[in-house]
Amino acid sequence: MNELTKDILIGLLFIAGICSFISGQFIISTVLFASAAIFSNIAKVSPLKS
Repeated sequence: MNELTKDILIGLLFIAGICSFISGQFIISTVLFASAAIFSNIAKVSPLKS
């Protein structure tokens, strides 16, 4: 997953979380915010060079 795709995914999850929070769907918004936090903190693992 490249950086642009990752940024778009995090932004969409965050905006969807805000929309579901405003509409009163608190469980769904919690899941969306948690998945946005998880995707934003995933570090790209680079293979070891020998």
